[in-house]
Amino acid sequence: MKLLNHRIDTAKWLPAHFTGAVIVPEIVILHDTAGRLEAGNSAAYLASKNTGSASAQFVIELDGKVTQLVATNRQANHAGESTWNGRRWCNGFSIGIELVNPGRMTRVSETMAMTWWGQLLAVNLFGIREVETKAHGRGLWMPYPEAQLAALIQLLEVLFGGIKSLSDITTHWYVSPGRKTDTNPLFPLDEVRARILGRDDPADTAAELGSEPAQTPDAMVQVDTLGDSL
Repeated sequence: MKLLNHRIDTAKWLPAHFTGAVIVPEIVILHDTAGRLEAGNSAAYLASKNTGSASAQFVIELDGKVTQLVATNRQANHAGESTWNGRRWCNGFSIGIELVNPGRMTRVSETMAMTWWGQLLAVNLFGIREVETKAHGRGLWMPYPEAQLAALIQLLEVLFGGIKSLSDITTHWYVSPGRKTDTNPLFPLDEVRARILGRDDPADTAAELGSEPAQTPDAMVQVDTLGDSL
C-alpha cells in the first residue's frame, strides 16, 4: 500500500456524493459508522445522495477492506461541530476514517444486544461488552476485529508516511465532546497512537482512564437515534 496522488492504490475508490475544497490535512479523526455491518453498506451510503453533504475520506470494513471516497487533500464532512486544540470546524484540516461498527447498543436479554436501527446481535458471537466512561456514558459496545484494526494501522502508516503535514490522531468524541461517542470505548486509541506517533496525548490518555466496566449488566441505556450518525 502506498500513497499515490492523495489516493491509496490498494483501496477501492468509490467517490462520495460530497467533496469539498482543497485542504492541508493536519490530523486524522477516527469514527464509527454507527450503521449496518454488511460489507459495503456504509461506503455505499456515503456515496449516495441520501447522505446530503456527509462524507469521509475512508471506510474500513470489519474484514479490513478499505474504501476511499474522498481524496486526502479535499474536505469531507465527517466531524461536524468540532474543536481541536482551540481550532473549530475540524473538517477543514482533517482526514476522516470511518470504522464499520454499530455504535452504542441496548440490552434486550442476557444474550442479545440491539442496535439503534433494531438489529439484534448475539453478545457472545460479537464479543459485545457493557462499558461506561465519562465520555461515552454507559452502553453495550462491539469490539473492533483484528483484521479491521490491522487495516487501520496499515492505512495510518501510509498516510503519516506520505503526508508530512499530518501530526496527530484523535476521535470524534474527543473533538465533539458531549455530542458524539465514537469511536466506542473498546477502541484501543492509546495503542494505535503509540504505534503510529510513538507518543501518547495526555488529554486522550486521561479521558481513556475513565473507562470501567458497568456494575449493573442488566441496565438499559437510552440511544439517540436522531440522524447525523456520522
